[in-house]
Amino acid sequence: MKISERLDDGEIADALGVVEAATEADGVRPLNEHAMLHLRYGGDPRARSLLLDADGTTVGYAHVDPADEAEGPSVELVVHPAHRRRGHGAALLRAVLEVTGGRARLWAHGDHPGAAALAAAFGLDRMRSLWRMRRPLSAPLPDVALPDGVLVRTFVPGRDEEAWLAVNAAAFAHHPEQGAWTLDDLRQREREPWFDPEGFFLAQRGDRLVGFHWTKIHGSSEHGHEPLGEVYVVGVDPSQQGTGLGRALTLVGLRHLRSRGLAQVMLYVDEANPAAVRLYERLGFERWDVDVMYAPATHDR
Repeated sequence: MKISERLDDGEIADALGVVEAATEADGVRPLNEHAMLHLRYGGDPRARSLLLDADGTTVGYAHVDPADEAEGPSVELVVHPAHRRRGHGAALLRAVLEVTGGRARLWAHGDHPGAAALAAAFGLDRMRSLWRMRRPLSAPLPDVALPDGVLVRTFVPGRDEEAWLAVNAAAFAHHPEQGAWTLDDLRQREREPWFDPEGFFLAQRGDRLVGFHWTKIHGSSEHGHEPLGEVYVVGVDPSQQGTGLGRALTLVGLRHLRSRGLAQVMLYVDEANPAAVRLYERLGFERWDVDVMYAPATHDR
């Protein structure tokens, strides 16, 4: 078992091979975007990568993300489909728990039954569900009704980063996974092949940025089906909440994705946020799949 802040190029390739094999077998990527970016390029020096070999072959990988110091590190792990049911998942999770002092919160993308069994074996409880919702873009969309005095334009790389980071931090002050983004986090995504500033919408009131809707288009290999649009992240400055700006920005992005010829759009929303769930349901979204987080039974909820 190798535990490291940063893997070398060969190890990265091996870990990515495990991820791709699992994605093809399970129909869902086992690592989220943040973990994938860290695997490829590095990032937070507090994060850890765990690589498990058996008989000279890489059979498993785990990423430990320390972003939320209050709740504890979040973890994503994957075992190659050809090497499952041999105790490798348990070995990885045991090592993760040692690294984190037993405070790990384990994500299971797609609510995989193998992950549920592994969590149960280690006494981990289901503590959070992140819904994936989607809707057809061929269905009618309501008109966009922006609040008075608000204009929408697209993001300008090299100019808008600091202002966007400030609004993002304010909008997600209680959501460390999103609100703690740094300039490096943002620029890393700007370098990704999917990044398109024409799909990154900013709402301004005068000279002040007050909200945004960043859209994304997934390729077929990421989700196991045809290219798919995503409501990547919608954020509204707390001073503008209740004005309808979030709904309007969502619709701006949906119309953009439809103009790109996409058939479907998806988004992530926390099951524990009923107001957001209702908003998206009113816009025609339905639950499609779920990602589940497990944590020790003694975890303070």
